[in-house]
Amino acid sequence: MKIHEYQGKEIFKKHNIATPNGIPAFTVEEAMEAYNSLKSDIVAVKAQIHAGGRGKGGGVKIAKNKDEAEKHIKNIFGMNLITHQTGEEGKKVERLYLEGGVDIKSEFYAAITLDRSKEMDVFMVSTEGGVEIEKVASKTPEKIIKIWIDPLVGIKSFQIRKLAKGLGLDGNAFKEACFTFSKMYECYQKTDASILEINPLVITKDDNVIALDSKFNFDSNALFRQKEILEMRDFTEEDKMEIEASNFNLNYIKLDGNVGCMVNGAGLAMATMDIIKLAGGEPANFLDVGGTASAETVKNGFRIILADENVKSILINIFGGIVRCDRVARGVVQAVEELGLNVPVIVRLNGTNAEEAKEILSNSDVSVIAASGMKDAAEKAVKAIKN
Repeated sequence: MKIHEYQGKEIFKKHNIATPNGIPAFTVEEAMEAYNSLKSDIVAVKAQIHAGGRGKGGGVKIAKNKDEAEKHIKNIFGMNLITHQTGEEGKKVERLYLEGGVDIKSEFYAAITLDRSKEMDVFMVSTEGGVEIEKVASKTPEKIIKIWIDPLVGIKSFQIRKLAKGLGLDGNAFKEACFTFSKMYECYQKTDASILEINPLVITKDDNVIALDSKFNFDSNALFRQKEILEMRDFTEEDKMEIEASNFNLNYIKLDGNVGCMVNGAGLAMATMDIIKLAGGEPANFLDVGGTASAETVKNGFRIILADENVKSILINIFGGIVRCDRVARGVVQAVEELGLNVPVIVRLNGTNAEEAKEILSNSDVSVIAASGMKDAAEKAVKAIKN
């Protein structure tokens, strides 16, 4: 789960990570009130969307007086902001964050995430603050300093000092940075974050360390114990069908292709998408119906897949272990009868009660295309579109 910058900074404040004074606003009028309340000579007007690259897209502007602030507020609020992360469709700006100006001496990058290959947390810092870290990693990787942290042990003081030294800091800036890095890791762990990023983390001219931005991703599996964070969820920033799928305990991610996929198990779902591409097609979605798929689950899965107008065929690929194939078959029959499908449905069922499932499908009045294996199923799903 993602949250907005202003929400991330609320979390930072609870963990004693310094941020500029800022006020969120949900209307133009509220934004102007926020500007007046800040009483700052310079104010940053920031669009709040779940995507990076806001500044380059025109979603972050600096105002040096009230007239400039009003102009930027009116231009940004309600705009369709397009960044490298939103795609061409962009995102409508419905929230703003106004923040008092900071006297910046230098900018840095700091982030913590999970390195699955090492089964450890990785803390990264760089002198290239305010720049997309992906570009730094590809062009000048030597400018990124990394330390790996055993989550059972936690971050050690010598590791924190290594990060601050790597940025070339000394004096009060060194002490402030060490304190901030310590609090960042504390915040990362206590919030069940999967990513905590500050870009830029700045040193002011009086050597204070301030988080000028915030980015969080949270482990969705841990949200049951993060009720305050869960309340920050902004459904308007999420895909409507992904929200509906989560209500049915389905794992759904929309993609750009035209072959709808319904599979049980994430690994099989990934393999199914790969084999569709090898057959010359493009998957329209990732949909994992889980290990306890029932007739109702399958029916709900059909509804979600068919809500995507790009879907021209549907491939059902079920391996019955815990899942009984006969239940899936009944769900297919019910869905086709109730929803009145107008796209070809290709079914590959294997495992528990697979023979019974095939009988249910063959004895029904619904028209489905049976497949003998994954390769056969993918080829038939792609061919059905071309025909």
